[in-house]
Amino acid sequence: MAAFGASAFFGRFRARKGDAARVRNEFWPKMKAVAAKIPFAEDALAAYYCTLDRDTPLRVRGTLLAALAYFVMPLDFLPDMLPALGFTDDAAVLMAAFQMISSHIKPEHRDAAKAALSDIQKSN
Repeated sequence: MAAFGASAFFGRFRARKGDAARVRNEFWPKMKAVAAKIPFAEDALAAYYCTLDRDTPLRVRGTLLAALAYFVMPLDFLPDMLPALGFTDDAAVLMAAFQMISSHIKPEHRDAAKAALSDIQKSN
């Protein structure tokens, strides 16, 4: 029996052409709408800032963009409008991607995420 491999799993979620544009266009409206409802908002924001960092390796950006694109998709495995369960699949995909590339998340990404989350909470 083969052991579960995260890289094999995420091979199915590779960034596709257009994922960067989708994340760029849809990430902030979705984050502003759901930041107070999801416990992984800061991690999602840190991942977003990591994708913008030119020092982040291309494969890491691709992994994060694929996970963030899944987060912003309106229809996914568990629709986000389901109470309590809607974001569990988004969280699982993002956290798995985050664990794979956590060494590339820098303190400045986390600081930017905290500042952005604070701004979002103030504006709501």
